[in-house]
Amino acid sequence: MITSRENTLFKALRKLAQSGRERKKTGQALLDGPHLIEAYVAQIGLPQMLIVSATGLQRAEIRKLQEQMPSVPLVLLNDALFQEIAPVDSPTGILARVATALLPMEEKIHFAVFLEALQDPGNLGSILRSAAAAGAQAAYLSAGCADAWSPRVLRGGMGAHFFLPIREGVDLVTVAGAFTGKVVVASLQAEADMFDVDLAGPVAFVIGNEGAGVSPGLQQAATHRVRIPMPGAMESLNAAAAAAICFFERVRQTGRAGVAKES
Repeated sequence: MITSRENTLFKALRKLAQSGRERKKTGQALLDGPHLIEAYVAQIGLPQMLIVSATGLQRAEIRKLQEQMPSVPLVLLNDALFQEIAPVDSPTGILARVATALLPMEEKIHFAVFLEALQDPGNLGSILRSAAAAGAQAAYLSAGCADAWSPRVLRGGMGAHFFLPIREGVDLVTVAGAFTGKVVVASLQAEADMFDVDLAGPVAFVIGNEGAGVSPGLQQAATHRVRIPMPGAMESLNAAAAAAICFFERVRQTGRAGVAKES
């Protein structure tokens, strides 16, 4: 049980919760809640450590989860200290310190996502979740994107990180130039309708910054520019909503088999 803010381990955990630089330096991250922890265990393996609040330890779900991993060190924090490192206002009562998973890339990529300078962690997490659900095989993030392993992105991703290979700090123009397939950018100025474009075969979707959109260099590297029709009064869509429409239009066109249907 840790009760002091001066405790060395508590300071390290707080730094991990708050600093993307610390997460990259240590190759570690904090997962919040039983769902994310169970998903990590199922796909990657055991966490390095469980951190439980005094109140959380009273929950049957959390006690059961801890009992399933008797070899994993358990750290107890009083509720006030746990609140300081919890990523949400209403903490679940359990965190896990894990090694960030660098999943291997498949040799042949049929479906990729290029994310350029997405700064909102909620947007990024939601897009990664949609990409994983739609069967994407790779997500490439440019410099300037929110930290993919930050607590808010992890929470928004709902376990996508453990299925979808993610690479950060990527030169997207170079990757787009090497991609053997369609590179599709959604743009309000495009003339082609998203739903009229053939998305069978290898496709990479480009999602740009929430305010600035896709940079001119990356737009030039794209093979297709498309617009999502919006008959209503709004002039644009949230980045996560636009991304989901693109991803699942491909699913609609290729069928549930996705990659298998094309191979």
